[in-house]
Amino acid sequence: MPQRQNTTWLTKEAAKAQREWFVIDLDGVILGRAASKIATVLRGKHKPSFTPNTDCGDFAIVLNAGHVKLTGNKLKQKMYRHHTGYIGHLRERTAEKMLAEKPEEAIRRAVWGMLPSGALGRQLMKKLKIHSGSEHDHEAQKPRELTL
Repeated sequence: MPQRQNTTWLTKEAAKAQREWFVIDLDGVILGRAASKIATVLRGKHKPSFTPNTDCGDFAIVLNAGHVKLTGNKLKQKMYRHHTGYIGHLRERTAEKMLAEKPEEAIRRAVWGMLPSGALGRQLMKKLKIHSGSEHDHEAQKPRELTL
């Protein structure tokens, strides 16, 4: 297998980027608005040194994932789907069930949809840390609170 070439998100700008850690509390916040703000932080669009093809964003610690809100009838009507790979094995669950069982996955999917597709988006998702409770284990990074 040939050696991979130097990828675009690992440029000199990305190596020089000053990374910060932000804590985002989602207690009572609307899911879509929170996801767009989280994607902006992960991408680095809030910085003057933003470069579209480079990973120059910050880390995001999301707390209280289970207390996020959805507007309208989305709790009953929005469906999360995935296919297992076997014939006829399309799995569906409503947003209400997803927030009750796996609130971290609902937020992860919302943020993932707002990031660029491809290798850069996968690299950015690694900087997202989601916790369903109000406690996190990233105190050593001295995160700042980000209000939505």
